[in-house]
Amino acid sequence: MRSTRGVLPRRAAVPLAVVLLAGCSAFGGSDPQPSPVGTASSVASEPATDPSLAAFYDQDLQWADCSGGFQCSQLTVPLDYAAPQGATISLAVVRLRTAAKGDDRLGSLVLNPGGPGASGIEYARAAENVTSDAIRNHFDVVGFDPRGVGTSAPLKCLPDSAIDRFLATDPTPDDPSEVAALGEQTTALGAGCAAAGELAAHVDTRSAARDMDVLRAALGDAKLNYLGKSYGTYLGDWYAELFPQRVGRFVLDGVLDPALSSVQVNEGQAAGFEVALRSYVQGCQDGDDCPLTGSVDDGVAQVRAFLDALDAKPLPTSSERDLVQGLGYLGVAYPLYAESLWPQLSAALKSAFAGDGTALLTLADAYAHRGANGAYLDNSSTVIYAVNCLDRDDAETLPQVEATAAQFAATSPTFGPFLAWGGLACTNWPIAPVGEARPLHAEGAGPILVVGTTRDPATPYRWAQNVAGELSSGRLLTYDGDGHTAYGMGSKCIDAAVDTYVVSGVQPDEGTTCS
Repeated sequence: MRSTRGVLPRRAAVPLAVVLLAGCSAFGGSDPQPSPVGTASSVASEPATDPSLAAFYDQDLQWADCSGGFQCSQLTVPLDYAAPQGATISLAVVRLRTAAKGDDRLGSLVLNPGGPGASGIEYARAAENVTSDAIRNHFDVVGFDPRGVGTSAPLKCLPDSAIDRFLATDPTPDDPSEVAALGEQTTALGAGCAAAGELAAHVDTRSAARDMDVLRAALGDAKLNYLGKSYGTYLGDWYAELFPQRVGRFVLDGVLDPALSSVQVNEGQAAGFEVALRSYVQGCQDGDDCPLTGSVDDGVAQVRAFLDALDAKPLPTSSERDLVQGLGYLGVAYPLYAESLWPQLSAALKSAFAGDGTALLTLADAYAHRGANGAYLDNSSTVIYAVNCLDRDDAETLPQVEATAAQFAATSPTFGPFLAWGGLACTNWPIAPVGEARPLHAEGAGPILVVGTTRDPATPYRWAQNVAGELSSGRLLTYDGDGHTAYGMGSKCIDAAVDTYVVSGVQPDEGTTCS
């Protein structure tokens, strides 16, 4: 949530339940027999347009068993696609093989859980929870850590102690000294990423999308079949734009709109989290033992007052770390990603209102992937900035950030200033951006299923509506519900619609809404 361009979940940390529904009245069209959509063909082995890339496209992945029935390998890609004969990097890849043979085997389904910074390896290793039996009965489930992420040449920008300081810095500065302190932390982050090496200039999303096409060829698939969530939709969107003829069964769930500026993304997320907070408060007050009293407005105001109070007086915890305001925001935001986590938020707020910040600190650490020993389990808390600051060229000046914070406060009083000040991260980023905000159309791509959740905190529903319209072959599937992303989150109707499309190629009817 601290990101300037993406509040991104650690999906593997959120419990997922996959329940299948055989048939749904919302489905349209016929139900043809499955046909291979990703098996080897001349397309899979064709040399790249640039002959200097042919060696990457022709590589043979060497698979080895790596526990739990999974196989692991390493994919070699150019560090810089503009200089493919130069340095290379290795990307970690994992797969769970389907038992299907012959015509029942439909190829590979590549997953990306979001971020930028979330591990596709961890996500694929949770395949039995994040994909259905119907999918695993026909597809190898494949995950990879994108360049700079996780175990794929990870970009190490800061030591763990410095990440602690970064996340604990006052995120809503009230005076020049606090503004300077936040600026110092974001500048140090950028400097740390730049000092980590040449890779820092090449962790942009378009390079990651090109990596996915090399992966597709190395898997022996004619087309890429893909399930992307959150930022993974942005990555998938760019793949479809760059390689429209190689789009297979594509599902984009919890959609980030590439046409939006950084300010528009932050503003949309601020409004989305405000809606999600209200939904949580309503659910809390409708249940038992809710720490929030009065009306929904009253309950939201109580959460906001609590976060404001942390600015001046952090809460003690059972550790040597206090619950400061920045960590309080993370602790409140994390459970808003999934309705199943709402009871944990209620319990944590009850303890915090009684003067103990331990439970909220635990939620904040779960969000940031900080282990109990003080070590961060991955680089997701920092690499997100390295990617985002490369992907768009609209970084704000300090006066613009200050004006944006005031503007956001009017529409999202709880989360607006917090997210607006996140824009400061790219203000002094030391590496020039390589991308820009623009709609992506993917002309000539096969059907792309776009899934949007009406009360999604991190990727507002209207973004899914936008992207479904921007893509030349987009089809919108709506989940009328709470939480971030929809597939595998408890809606039998959504799960059945996605599974039917991925396995059989039959999209839901235009205008389909599930609950």
